[in-house]
Amino acid sequence: MIEWYDFYIFGMLAQTISTEFFPEGNATAALLSTLAIFAAGFIVRPFGALVFGRLGDIFGRKSTFLLTLVLMGGSTFLIGLVPGYKTIGIAAPLLVLLLRLIQGLALGGEYGGAATYVAEHAPANRRGYFTSWIQTTATLGLFLALGVIMLVKLNMSDASFNSEWGGWRYPFWFSILLVGVSVYIRMKMEESPLFSKLKSEGKQLRIH
Repeated sequence: MIEWYDFYIFGMLAQTISTEFFPEGNATAALLSTLAIFAAGFIVRPFGALVFGRLGDIFGRKSTFLLTLVLMGGSTFLIGLVPGYKTIGIAAPLLVLLLRLIQGLALGGEYGGAATYVAEHAPANRRGYFTSWIQTTATLGLFLALGVIMLVKLNMSDASFNSEWGGWRYPFWFSILLVGVSVYIRMKMEESPLFSKLKSEGKQLRIH
């Protein structure tokens, strides 16, 4: 849910982001460029699944979970710290694109890893039911993102919200608190029983 929150707030704030990270003069081109950056995160998701799926087979599900979470939350927080186009020019959208690609890779690894982790913990006759709950997290993340943005907007003027260092950045910064909670939870998690068994038998995937 937290990672979907991180992913969605960019799209919800695309209009404001387009005015901050692209030059003035052509609002339509700026918005389309922002949406293209948003789409880039989706495009790289399959590659994230491949990369982090392999890392999960080598180092374990828990360690990979922590890595994808930190990459996702850290990238979201840093997007909120990138200065606008007026301050650093073309570097602004390029930095945002880079962070967005990292988000996409992390989400790709997270989603597949979550399904694997849950399936390996679930009873053999209920794996489909248990993993189906993962699908609800995208909707919950959407509602959380919408709620946080609305809460911020209701407590400040449009001018304050849309300024270069205004309230639109707060949902990105808020992500670091969610990540902190999630890291604490994941540190308490146990490795999946199947991977633990493979590791004890020396059968886990190794780096060549």
